[in-house]
Amino acid sequence: MPRKRKLVAQLSALQSDSSLPSFDALGNLNTKPDGDSSPKNSKYFASKEKNSSHLEADFFNQPCVNLAKSFLGQILVRKLPDGRELWGRIVETEAYLGGEDEASHSKGGKQTQRNAAMFMKPGTLYVYQIYGIHFCVNVSSQGEGAAVLLRSLEPLQGLDAMREMRSASRKGPTKLLKDWQLCNGPSKLCQAFGIDKTFDQRDLTQDAAIWMIPGPDLPGEQDVVATARIGIGNRGEWTQKPLRFYLQGNKFVSVVDKKMEREMAAMGQLSGLASVPPSRT
Repeated sequence: MPRKRKLVAQLSALQSDSSLPSFDALGNLNTKPDGDSSPKNSKYFASKEKNSSHLEADFFNQPCVNLAKSFLGQILVRKLPDGRELWGRIVETEAYLGGEDEASHSKGGKQTQRNAAMFMKPGTLYVYQIYGIHFCVNVSSQGEGAAVLLRSLEPLQGLDAMREMRSASRKGPTKLLKDWQLCNGPSKLCQAFGIDKTFDQRDLTQDAAIWMIPGPDLPGEQDVVATARIGIGNRGEWTQKPLRFYLQGNKFVSVVDKKMEREMAAMGQLSGLASVPPSRT
């Protein structure tokens, strides 16, 4: 796909070009989540002087909704034990606001052994299991018990390894997965990246096996759709709150809300309706 190849080429160039003094230019591409067109402070990105392109602690130290939006376009990197690296562009997230949020695992401010990572410093991974089988990965933010669920990635590097791990987790004969099927959902993402409960409470700014780097093609506010979260049962007003965020027109998103896209476009909140695929579960 031309756009994906362009992204990979840009990332490879950034990774190999030692002449770049810092990642300030990347920071300038990312507008603030509140719609302010001024550039995001470059302190969020590590500089070349520190010999690292990892997103720094200050980046994760944002209010939950802001962080959920700021994740869009950033790159999740997973280094496997054999040295292979998997790269995926974050295209869909959900915000869970902590104590007041009736759909959050930390609702009411309740802290347990299971959700302890949600109360740790911003940038801490919270990994939990659903149906006793699948895993989901979240990242803690500002706010007591607040965290962002990573819902979908656009695979950029290591797709063959992702297919291997997705296939290993599926029962019986399996068809070859298409690119868009590898990480288009929270449990699929964890399968493809080999993320399990052992990653719970790890620090994204310090861990040698998983981290984030700044994306070279970050979206503007008008490229982001805000809609209701997926799989939220009867949680009153929290069921429909627009706390899921995804990149408009990106085919790697798990579920597209065309109705919300039309409404946002009509109000001038989206850059325009792109051609999008049918909703997928």
